[in-house]
Amino acid sequence: MEHSLQRRIRQRAYEIWNRTGRMHGQAEQHWLAAEREVLSEMSRQTAAVDAPMANEPAPARNRRAARPQPPKIAKAS
Repeated sequence: MEHSLQRRIRQRAYEIWNRTGRMHGQAEQHWLAAEREVLSEMSRQTAAVDAPMANEPAPARNRRAARPQPPKIAKAS
């Protein structure tokens, strides 16, 4: 896990621990809750960055290439 991500999770887990009355023995639950929150936030941020690209129109296609060609008929000799 990258150092900055781990630091963010640790900070959030500490905030959760403070908010819940500083009860000892729940470090793993606090860590997992913090990890879910931080990763979810990162996912939303990534989706927000990618979203404008999803709304852009697709590039125009060559219409001639997309049309089906009629079958070629062999000439009788």
